[in-house]
Amino acid sequence: MKFFIDTANLEQIHKAQALGILDGVTTNPSLIAKEGVKGKNEIFKHYKAICDIVSGPVSAEVFATDYDGMIREGEELYQIDPAKITIKLPCTEDGIRAVKYFSDKGYRTNCTLIFTVGQALLAAKAGATYCSPFIGRLDDIGEDGIQLIAQIVETYSYYGFGTQVLAASIRHTNHILRCIEVGADVATCPLKAILGLVEHPLTTKGLEIFCKAADSMK
Repeated sequence: MKFFIDTANLEQIHKAQALGILDGVTTNPSLIAKEGVKGKNEIFKHYKAICDIVSGPVSAEVFATDYDGMIREGEELYQIDPAKITIKLPCTEDGIRAVKYFSDKGYRTNCTLIFTVGQALLAAKAGATYCSPFIGRLDDIGEDGIQLIAQIVETYSYYGFGTQVLAASIRHTNHILRCIEVGADVATCPLKAILGLVEHPLTTKGLEIFCKAADSMK
């Protein structure tokens, strides 16, 4: 399974990249705003800085909600770094049309805000590179986000779609582990959730034992 980091914070992206396991980055308008980045030129500079850090794809989301606006913004975003930028589009009627437009041009796309198998099916038929089901937000309203991931993985496998299932809105390390179990292609996570995979009390205890043994031999 691929690991993307879900942030626009350059320091966190550097830390994840330094681990040697980072495959890409996802962002959204909320994450960009959280970093205090404002204005088109500054936003584009920020995306370029992210692309310069990582070797994998960087999902950059359009702000427009209408088809013409999505096409215009998507074309501009793509030119920031054609080798890395993935155009992130919402799963709306206009968004699906835009996914089809860009996929026909050979651009990478990430269809986001997916909450049903039906939405995921439309994203795949439009040629999306990734579809992003939101696990955490479904869990918040009492639904099972992991079950949706499993259903989409099964549907894509049954029909032979090449669209990758990118599990999003991951809140904690257990979400990542469950995504592995159901076969998600990608998990985009906060840095804290990724680092949580390293931790285990027996690892900590075992290291303490080894260190004491090493000290006794000095």
